[in-house]
Amino acid sequence: MILPIIAYGSNVLKTKAVNITPDFPDLNTLIHNMWETMYNANGVGIAAPQIGKSIRLFVVDASPFAKDDEISDDEISTLKDFKKVFINPEMIQETGEEWDFKEGCLSIPNIREDISRKENIIIRYYDESFEKVELNLGGLAARIVQHEYDHIEGILFTDKLSSLKKKLLKGKLNDISNGKTKTEYKMLYPQVKIKR
Repeated sequence: MILPIIAYGSNVLKTKAVNITPDFPDLNTLIHNMWETMYNANGVGIAAPQIGKSIRLFVVDASPFAKDDEISDDEISTLKDFKKVFINPEMIQETGEEWDFKEGCLSIPNIREDISRKENIIIRYYDESFEKVELNLGGLAARIVQHEYDHIEGILFTDKLSSLKKKLLKGKLNDISNGKTKTEYKMLYPQVKIKR
């Protein structure tokens, strides 16, 4: 089932999410719905807070980046099969040079900004079968995971911008909160009153 995506300004996006157990109600259905919602919105990742659930869960599928002409052959081979479910993830390490890349977010539509992140990570998590996994990632795969991990920590990519850049974007961000933005997918806006 395709779910509405929670828009910028909603409290759930600024709340640190909680761990879940293997008996979390309808977990497989929730994961399935997250995949459907992400693909419907042409995303490469979505975290549970973005569908209104403050739990430590996100999914990523980096394969769309494998079609980018500016990416090395090595990275293309990593990205084309990089589809994973992350449950209760824990960032173990972030290392390497910081590098900028234009990021966007399904909860913050029509805004893309250069964000600086470390190039390599080690992350520990449970997969959809609740098997423990530890993964070393670099490049775009690491960046996508870092972005989604931030979501379950209550951090948005706009939080990483300079105060000047935030001021310049304030009007656009307010428009998103107030439902004055167009998307090709359904969103829930924090400031929009439902007419009865």
